[in-house]
Amino acid sequence: MEQLRLILLVALSFLSLMLWEAWQRDYVSPPPIAEMPQAATAVSSANTTPDIPSKSTAIPAAAAAPGSATPNAFVDVETDVLKLRINLTGGVIEQAGLLHYPTDGETDQSPYKLLDNSAERFFIHQSGLKAEKAESADHYARFTAPQTRYVLAPGEESLNIELSWTSVAGVNVRKQFVLKRGDYTVGINYAVHNASNDNWVFHHYDQLQRTERKVRQYFIQTFTGAALSSPETRYAKFAFKKLKDEPINQDITNGWTAILEHYFVSAIIPTSKKSYHYYSTIIGESNYAVGFYGPAQTVAPGASDSIESSLYIGPKLQNILKTVAPGLDLTVDYGVLWFIGQILFWTLGKAHTLSGNWGWSIVLLTCVVKGVFFPLSAAGYRSMARMRRVQPRLLAIRERFQNDRAALNQAMMELYKTEKINPLGGCLPIVIQIPVFIALYWVILESVELRQAPFVFWIKDLSIKDPHFVLPVLMTISMWLQSKLNPAPTDPIQARVMQIMPFAFGTFFAFFPAALVLYWFVNNCLSISQQWLITRAMERSA
Repeated sequence: MEQLRLILLVALSFLSLMLWEAWQRDYVSPPPIAEMPQAATAVSSANTTPDIPSKSTAIPAAAAAPGSATPNAFVDVETDVLKLRINLTGGVIEQAGLLHYPTDGETDQSPYKLLDNSAERFFIHQSGLKAEKAESADHYARFTAPQTRYVLAPGEESLNIELSWTSVAGVNVRKQFVLKRGDYTVGINYAVHNASNDNWVFHHYDQLQRTERKVRQYFIQTFTGAALSSPETRYAKFAFKKLKDEPINQDITNGWTAILEHYFVSAIIPTSKKSYHYYSTIIGESNYAVGFYGPAQTVAPGASDSIESSLYIGPKLQNILKTVAPGLDLTVDYGVLWFIGQILFWTLGKAHTLSGNWGWSIVLLTCVVKGVFFPLSAAGYRSMARMRRVQPRLLAIRERFQNDRAALNQAMMELYKTEKINPLGGCLPIVIQIPVFIALYWVILESVELRQAPFVFWIKDLSIKDPHFVLPVLMTISMWLQSKLNPAPTDPIQARVMQIMPFAFGTFFAFFPAALVLYWFVNNCLSISQQWLITRAMERSA
C-alpha cells in the first residue's frame, strides 16, 4: 500500500508542478512596477517618445513582399553564425537567421529565422533617434549604404555595416552595425553631426516588435513572452496577454528587455549607464512591442555626439548570455528547482566533454546521480528485502484479522518492530528521485544544446519524443521488472493496480522528450541491478 501511494505521489507531484508552472505563466502578476518619475511623464506628454508603428506601416509593403523590393532596399549580412537582412527604411533588422541551428534537423536544413518579416512570423528589431520638432532618424527614415551585401571573409574578425542619413537641415546620422566572428551580439552605434543652424534634440530608442503566435502545446509547456531586467529584479517574465492589462512602464539604469521563446532569446541592451525608460505597447490585436527610450540629448550646431546599444539574437547558451548582460543567463529558466537544475546541467556538460554525445552524457549523468544517492537507495532496498522476507507472515496476519482493521494494523506494526523493518524505507529510493526528476525535466526542456541532438540509430533529436516509441517500451519493461523485485501488495486490488502502473507510466512518457525517457530507463536499469544485488546478498546471509 505504501509503495502504491509513493508511485502515485511521484505522478501527482510532477503533474502538480506542471500545472503550477502553467498557472504562473498565465495568471500571476509580474513584480510591482516603480512609479514613473515626473521628468519621464513630462517627456511623454511632450510627444517625444518614439511612435510605435502598426504592423502594416512598420515595413513598407513593397519591402515586405519577397521579390518586390526596389533596388538597394536591403543590406544582406552574413557572418559565421548570423545571416541578417537590414531594411534601408529605418535600418530595421527584419530577418535574422541562425546558421548553426537548422529549422528542422531532418526536413528543413535552412537556418532558423529568429527574426522574420513574413505572414507566418512577424518579429523585427527597430531602433532610431527620435527628434523633437525636426526630422528624425527613426525607423521610417530612408538610409543609404555603400553596398548591399557584406560577408565575413576567412581571417576577418568583424564586419562594420554603415548606413547614412542626412536631414534637409543638414543633420547627418551614421548608423553602424558591428558584428564579430562567433558572436550573436550585434552592436548598434550612432554618430551624429549637426551641420544645421539649430540645436538638434533627440531621444535614442530601441524596440522589438512581434506578433503573438498561437502554438499548440500538449505535455511540453514552454514560455513565449517578454522579459525585463533591472538591478533590483534581474529577471521578470511577462506573458503577452498580461501586457494588455499591465504594460511595462519603468525607468531603469543598467537593465535590458527581451522577447523569449523556446530555446532562443532576442534582447536589447543600452550600453550607456544613463536611465532609460522601458515600455511595452500593444499594436492592433496581436502585435506587441517592448523597448526603451533614453533622455533628451542635444547636439549644438557644428557639434557631434554618439550613442551605442547592443542586440543579442541567438540561442539560450548560458556561458554566452552571462557575458552579454547581467542576468541574461536567467532566461534559461529551470523553474522553482533551478538550484538543482544548475547542478544537473553543469554535470551534464562535464559528461558531454567526456562522451561527445548528449545521449551518452545523460547516461553518465544518471550513473552519477545514482552513485550520489546510493547509500540512501541501499538502505531502502534492504528494507524492501526484509519486507519481502516477511511477506508470508504478513499474509497470515491479514487472513487472521481480516474483519478487524485495528487489530490488523497493530499486529503488522508489532511484526515490523520485531523484525526492525521501516515500512516506509522502501519508498525512499522513489522519494529522493522526485525533485531530481522534475529539475532534469526543465534542464532537458530548456537546454538548446539538446535541440536536434542525436543519440543512436533512430533517435535523431533528444528534445522530442521517440519517433518509434522504443524507449517508452523499454522503460515500461524496466518498470515491470522492478515491480517484480518489490514485495507484492497483500491486497488483490492494490496488486492489480501495481501491475497496471508500468503500462500507464509508459503510455504517459511516450510523449515526453526522448532524453527524459532515456534518463528514466537507465535509472530503472541501475535500480534493478542495485536492488537485485542487495536482495541476493541479504538472502544469502539470512
